[in-house]
Amino acid sequence: MVEPVVIPAVPARPEEYGTATRAALDHIDRQAVRTVADGRPESTRRSYAQDWASWTKFCADSGVPVLAVTPGTLVMFVEWLWTRPGGKKGTCTAPSTIDRRISGTVVTARAEHGVRLEDGVRLEDGVARLAHNRLKQLVKEMEASGETRGRGQAPPLLVEHPVRISAACPDNLRGIRDRALVLMHFVVAGREHELAFNRVRDYAETPGGIHADLRFSKVRPRVAPVPYGSRPSICPVRAWQAWKEAAYLTDPDGCAWRRLHNRWHTVMDGGLTPESIGDIVTRAGERAGIEIRFTGHSPRRGLATSSRLKGHDQIVIAKQGGWAAHSKVLAGYLEVVDQGEDNALLGVL
Repeated sequence: MVEPVVIPAVPARPEEYGTATRAALDHIDRQAVRTVADGRPESTRRSYAQDWASWTKFCADSGVPVLAVTPGTLVMFVEWLWTRPGGKKGTCTAPSTIDRRISGTVVTARAEHGVRLEDGVRLEDGVARLAHNRLKQLVKEMEASGETRGRGQAPPLLVEHPVRISAACPDNLRGIRDRALVLMHFVVAGREHELAFNRVRDYAETPGGIHADLRFSKVRPRVAPVPYGSRPSICPVRAWQAWKEAAYLTDPDGCAWRRLHNRWHTVMDGGLTPESIGDIVTRAGERAGIEIRFTGHSPRRGLATSSRLKGHDQIVIAKQGGWAAHSKVLAGYLEVVDQGEDNALLGVL
């Protein structure tokens, strides 16, 4: 006997969903967004919270409804921010901060509040395109007038700088830690929060050096290979081993980079914060008598610059430092190097 053929029902199209189905799907979407948002690094969540707080203050000042995140209101937001005081007394808000405020506001409106455009399409970065264009116009006007805002890009900590920094580190726990931290920060092109979250077990020793497991990252987790250096004085592997031994870091789940007691200078259980890691980099440069004021981002940019000077491809550099393969930020760092190596005037003058 031939079995009857069962013809499957035609699936309902999204526009045919009932009210209950739409509500259930909206709930699933909100839960998914919340799960992803909760997985962001603490520093990212803190930044988004600051961006949204700035937006809500703008709304209170201007009478704009808080959830009215539209192309027009975002342009108003940019112009409002442009007149706000900056982080440094007597200055106005830097363009880079305004750019981040726009993005943080859009992301929070979508992720935290489920804001949609009137046509039902989810709120995406396209809604901020007009605001970003307005910001570019204001920046051009600023540059034409000779005004400066913000600290600018972090200066790169190049490979010759760790030589002086290492030599200037004192022969005590603070010096051993600072040397190891700056060198590791440089070779993994780390972000401050990536190193702050590292545990002892995240630096697994191998025959060729160390595999640094940077599990908490702004973009995506990565394992950065760290080989032995040809010069022992700036070898990140030997420096890490010296710090691990001197600080008695025997607990694999303990913080890799520890605070030191202010008075007794003993190793404490608590780890360094991202901000304190940046402060250590700054002080290490000052201790070495380097006139450049390094920041916590300097080792990261410095690795990209130094690697490019040695002829490495952007994809290779991006993999080591955890940049997106075609990162515009990374491309900007490398462009500075390439201008000297691949210049139309070479051999002409």
